[in-house]
Amino acid sequence: MKRTIAAVATVVTLSLPSFAFASTWSIDPEHSNIGFKVRHMMVSNVKGSFEKAGGTVEINDKDITKSKVEVNIDTNSVNTNIAKRDAHLRGPDFFDAAKYPTMTFVSKKVAKAGKDRLKVTGDLTLHGVTKQVVLDVEGPSKESKDPWGNIRKGATASTKISRKDFGLVYNAALETGGVAVGDEVAITLEIEMIRK
Repeated sequence: MKRTIAAVATVVTLSLPSFAFASTWSIDPEHSNIGFKVRHMMVSNVKGSFEKAGGTVEINDKDITKSKVEVNIDTNSVNTNIAKRDAHLRGPDFFDAAKYPTMTFVSKKVAKAGKDRLKVTGDLTLHGVTKQVVLDVEGPSKESKDPWGNIRKGATASTKISRKDFGLVYNAALETGGVAVGDEVAITLEIEMIRK
């Protein structure tokens, strides 16, 4: 009888869909950072971040390549610590946040890229344009319980995009040659998640 029950249990377990092994995590905006870096005046880099972001990560504990990621970023929350510059970035020359208040990333494919590393391919929608990008991901980390009983994980992701690909073409020519704002933007996501 015990053997029969064990056999039935094994069959049921093997027949469960992959999501039965998945855990769902919400991005903790208070302990995450969405940062970017772009060349300025062809001599230095200017860094900034988005203060409001959220999203959901579904981690498949049996097969990490079947995991899913969705990130939502409030473009109005851009912050470079210079109020005048931030207002310009929110305006129609750049993010046009009044018209396009949200930037999103939705994964389409997850692939292993070495120990504790992944390549996550997905659609980035910015300024009304959707392009495929690849995130280089370190993690996710092991689970950790915080003092309030929440289970947490973390991950770091990075990519580079051409802002012109997303219609952010504003620039100014320099007298010495070149342009004021570089085209390539480096993006880094430091993500902390809480298991739902």
